[in-house]
Amino acid sequence: MAAPEAPARGLHCLARSFYARDSLEVAPELLNALVVAGQRVGRIVEVEAYRGAEDPASHAYRGRSRRNATMFGPPGHLYVYFSYGNHWCANAVCGEDGVAMAVLLRAISPVAGVEEMWAARPAARRLRDLGSGPGKLCQALGIDRRHDGADLVTGDRGVRIMTDGTASPPQPGNGSRVGISTAQDRPWRWWVPGDPNVSRPASGGAGRKWPGKP
Repeated sequence: MAAPEAPARGLHCLARSFYARDSLEVAPELLNALVVAGQRVGRIVEVEAYRGAEDPASHAYRGRSRRNATMFGPPGHLYVYFSYGNHWCANAVCGEDGVAMAVLLRAISPVAGVEEMWAARPAARRLRDLGSGPGKLCQALGIDRRHDGADLVTGDRGVRIMTDGTASPPQPGNGSRVGISTAQDRPWRWWVPGDPNVSRPASGGAGRKWPGKP
């Protein structure tokens, strides 16, 4: 794999300590951060939190396996898995090393490298179709199995999560997670209110202030 791109001027990687917290705290604070994958950049506008042994919807609910090993830490790495046999999903690993927590990156707003995103998503017809869902997001950014375990802080495989100083929304949209069959009542999905790239902005509630505590 090619050497990671140097961070663009004015961008700063999120520190390891940012991820070393409960996924319920990290998730809403990831909103408006930037996923940088080479020349492609997307602003995170929708996320979901998963909490391992306490969360029946989590891949780690029944313990460690070969598939979910990355989710057990250390924090600040990328957990990538194949979903429904047809697309990849990317998650930022959170919490203490050995405790399985992660935040699913559900949607991005394209910022840079948009032509590359169009080429990677030939089925897209509108700009919002490029990254309005976890599978679309990975396609648009070129994230796949090679990136499972990638270090988001050092950018060892060319993928980072960075900030350009744009704060997360003080009152994000908040509601139930999407596409799961258990623990559907938990309001562990957040999004940037009004952003057209969000996959399902109104499901399970909207605009409720989240206290940042598990």
